Amino acid sequence: MSEFKFPTETVELPSKGLLYPESSPLASGKIEMKYMTAKEEDILTNQSYIKQGIVLDKLLQSLIVSKIDYNELLTGDKNAILIASRILGYGKDYSFRYRGETVTVDLSVLDNKKIDESLFINRKNEFTFKLPSTSDTITFKLLSHGDELKLEQELEGLKKINQNPEISTRLKHTILSVNDSYDKATIRDFVDNYLLARDARALREYIKQIQPDVDLTVNVQTSNGLVEGVSLPIGLDFFWPDFGI
Repeated sequence: MSEFKFPTETVELPSKGLLYPESSPLASGKIEMKYMTAKEEDILTNQSYIKQGIVLDKLLQSLIVSKIDYNELLTGDKNAILIASRILGYGKDYSFRYRGETVTVDLSVLDNKKIDESLFINRKNEFTFKLPSTSDTITFKLLSHGDELKLEQELEGLKKINQNPEISTRLKHTILSVNDSYDKATIRDFVDNYLLARDARALREYIKQIQPDVDLTVNVQTSNGLVEGVSLPIGLDFFWPDFGI
């Protein structure tokens, strides 16, 4: 029986692997991915995965060749893998609707955000931020895929009792300590009762600033001219425009 080998490509992670422990394969800052096949198209059209909202994760897990813990992946690195998956599966040209027109962008020109490597010392996913209004000092982490799953589970539970505090719940999963206290109850009480809105906003902006990621803003050519800084829409049709679902 003949053996078939899948062609693969190496994908550079926006974090450069600096936020993973040395024991993790992700510490290399690269992962190996294979090209999409009919098997992955089956995943993309799996109605059960679509209803559960896990279809893109199932796709990426199928395409990643490197032996990694998928739950370890930081959100920005996962975005880079998502873009690479689309290029490996259907090419670099991506068309989508913008202001009533169909526009096309070249995904291969997307760049990773520049990061301040001096912030990523000792491969520790922990950062310090002093809140501008109250001067309270907090430490926080960048969320991984596993962290996002825990966040989603908590939000689903809250929705069942008609609550949807997405911003504060995300902060509770992001903040590691408040004024050197790592007690989870203290952190949750602080977010609910003492964290000012202006400070919460400043923290979210800082996280966005330092987080390794792909720059998902593109320039699009419309009938009215070039529009700069458009956020790239990513959904199921990102992989297959004619899903019909």
